[in-house]
Amino acid sequence: MKTILAKLLGRQRVLVKENERAVALYKGEIQAILMPGEHWLANQRGNLEISRHDLKNPEFVSAYEKALFDKLPDVAARHFTVVRTGRTEVAVIERDGALHAVLIPDRKLVLWTEAGPWKVTSVDTAADLAVDPALMRRIGQARKTEHVFLYPVVDGQVGLLFVDGVFARTLAAGVHAFWNVGRMVQVKVVDTKRQSLDVAGQEVLTRDRVTIRVNIAAEYRVVDPVTAVSTVKDFSEALYRALQYAFRKTLGALTLDQILDKKVTVDEDAAAKVRDDMAAIGVEVSDIALKDVILPGDMREILNQVVSAEKQAEANVIRRREETNATRSLLNTAKVMAENPVMLRLKELEALEAIAGKVERFTVHNGTGGLLNDLVKLRD
Repeated sequence: MKTILAKLLGRQRVLVKENERAVALYKGEIQAILMPGEHWLANQRGNLEISRHDLKNPEFVSAYEKALFDKLPDVAARHFTVVRTGRTEVAVIERDGALHAVLIPDRKLVLWTEAGPWKVTSVDTAADLAVDPALMRRIGQARKTEHVFLYPVVDGQVGLLFVDGVFARTLAAGVHAFWNVGRMVQVKVVDTKRQSLDVAGQEVLTRDRVTIRVNIAAEYRVVDPVTAVSTVKDFSEALYRALQYAFRKTLGALTLDQILDKKVTVDEDAAAKVRDDMAAIGVEVSDIALKDVILPGDMREILNQVVSAEKQAEANVIRRREETNATRSLLNTAKVMAENPVMLRLKELEALEAIAGKVERFTVHNGTGGLLNDLVKLRD
């Protein structure tokens, strides 16, 4: 009966649930915000319009927002929490203790007050873009990281922070976060551990016009990251070029024999020049070594022949020296026997004794001087 009477009077029953709010419009004009419960509203000729909003999504997004705040400001103030950020502000919005949203600068967010309670914390990014570590953990847990930059720096490294292309400060090991609010944030990570650099296969023309290839190795460490990054585009490339230039110039002034005599040592003047140049850009160079000298194929064959000839000559010298020594020894023995006849007889007897052990009979003609007669029987 009540429903029939309401229809006769041009009214419509509107039921709003506990989890809902509704905006009522009549003939296109906003009339009220409806709270939970039963409402009987005028609806002649179907001019009533109801816009429902589920508080599960607490953000009020409606084409009627401006009209509502302009026509019913007191009603809007009771039902909505409005969050606005300035040109350099970031707002962190919490709902009942849980992080709900992060609002970047120059933005507005309208929230149903009844969906709260709400807490809004403003952060001024003009002075510092860094995000508090505790807040960053909460932002990460809530998966709201679209408005932050994350940069990890591990042990043995230093991070260099640049904001809008200008160096700001150095960053220690750890995870660093910065607000993504329209400014260009860059972090260049520099390794400060000791490292090695190889300059391999560098061709050098020696003073005696032999083309060789050399391999050079150096150990270095960045001691001033800011200077190393700001002075040159790439400090490791700068060290590579310095080693190339210094040793091409140095080795080019030496002959091949001089270079081979040095083996793995390097010219101290060249090494000192490299160290001084790199120290000026914040890089400490310690060991520098000439690891290998690689000769062309034809030059290796020639050197092998030279070495072989040198060794053969050394062998000949040794052989002649031994022959000379043997001859000199024989001469000395002959002199002793000539001066001492008894010694000569003893040598003869030693010779006869050696021969007697190998034959049964032998005859000695002349030369024994009465030592033996015609036939000497040595064995029965």
